[in-house]
Amino acid sequence: MASVSSLGSGSGLDLSGLLTSLMQAEQKPLTALQKKESSFQTKISAYGSLKSALSSLQTAASALIPGTGVSAATKYQTANASIADTTIASATATSSAVAGQYSLEVMALAKAHRLTSAGNSATVTTGLAAGGTLKIELGALSGTYSFTPDTSRELNVAVAAGSTLEQVRDAINTAASDERVSATIINGTNGKQLVLTSGKTGTANVMKLSGIAGFDFNPGSASGSGSLSQAAANGGQSAGDAAFTLNGITGTSSSNTVTDVLDGVSLTLTKLTAASTPTTLTVSKNKTSALTEALNTFIQSYNAANKTMTDMGAYNATTKVAGVLQGNSTLRSAQSQVRNLLFNTTLGNDSAYQRLSDIGVSLAKDGTLSLNSTKLSAAVSADFSSVTSLVTKIGTAFNGSISNLVSSSGSITSAVDSTNRQIKSITAQEEALATRLTAIEARYRAQFTALDSQISSMKQTSTYLTQQLANLASMNSSSN
Repeated sequence: MASVSSLGSGSGLDLSGLLTSLMQAEQKPLTALQKKESSFQTKISAYGSLKSALSSLQTAASALIPGTGVSAATKYQTANASIADTTIASATATSSAVAGQYSLEVMALAKAHRLTSAGNSATVTTGLAAGGTLKIELGALSGTYSFTPDTSRELNVAVAAGSTLEQVRDAINTAASDERVSATIINGTNGKQLVLTSGKTGTANVMKLSGIAGFDFNPGSASGSGSLSQAAANGGQSAGDAAFTLNGITGTSSSNTVTDVLDGVSLTLTKLTAASTPTTLTVSKNKTSALTEALNTFIQSYNAANKTMTDMGAYNATTKVAGVLQGNSTLRSAQSQVRNLLFNTTLGNDSAYQRLSDIGVSLAKDGTLSLNSTKLSAAVSADFSSVTSLVTKIGTAFNGSISNLVSSSGSITSAVDSTNRQIKSITAQEEALATRLTAIEARYRAQFTALDSQISSMKQTSTYLTQQLANLASMNSSSN
């Protein structure tokens, strides 16, 4: 039998094209399965978008619910604190603050203890030559000279013999990595001076130094004694507490941030007031700002979720394109639950504010929500307790219901699992069909190859017979 190098080369027929057409027809069931799988993959992606939109709505709804032990009224009632002269102090307030005006006078600011060594001091040079362990104690100075160390904050700094001031500085800062004490060097007209500063302000954070000659200071003696100085004239500074009056009542603080003098109010003192010229601290309460913000966040998330669900289930008559989840039972169920929550969640008491619409939340024809802040303010003024209770109930209802949709055992997750099982089944069918198509193509190819060879052989025989007949005719002509 004649040899054929490629389909059709022996017969001259387009057997390759015929094989391609046949296989295209055979592959139609596989193409249909692949298209079906693609649609399921698109559906899973849509479920993911639906779950994401509903989860965002659930987050906004849960934010409407007060924390454990916090009442709805407390959650939504905020306080604001302000200082008339902002150069004197600043103030913040929590919901526990009481509204009112207070007279504030600042007589002293809290100061950190600061010690300096003398410039070009022979005692410093002598102390460094010998080296040793520099002991830095931190504690409280009470009365005139009574120093009480806090042993838990004590520092022991190893100073090598012959150290420079820079090396002493570095050794202290390394030992006090928590910044309970800091060291630096100032190079002034008197030469280099080591400056030590307590990490905190107030008389509860005083330093006492001992152990190395030229680096000692004792706050428990008359105005402090030792080689280092806290005198302002030498660049030092004695520790001091903040002193102030609030409505004429005297107070002190080791820090310029005062948090335990007025309930719910924190003060940060920045400057002394002029003598007998206090400034005014005003604390006010606000019942609408936090509520408005929380409701607007909820409305924004609701509108986003509503648009997502509407788009997925819609049909565009112009483009004749349906939403990816049009007619889907999971989507319809989610839409129904969310809308029912919106209309059917009520406060359930005798208040005039039973539904979101009663406090200014309105529903447009396209299904979107909006907030009328004027109506909300009027409701808050009339019955703050009922309004906050209603908002809390809305948050609780939406949070619980949406959880049943998006949780690991929720209906959306179940729909995704079901779709994945369908995809798995289709994949198995595709693999089986692909194997069958491979065998079919091989059979067609073998048959066409045999046909091509047979036609090629027949053509060769035909050519041979034609030649022989021609020769015979020539021989007959010659004989005549």
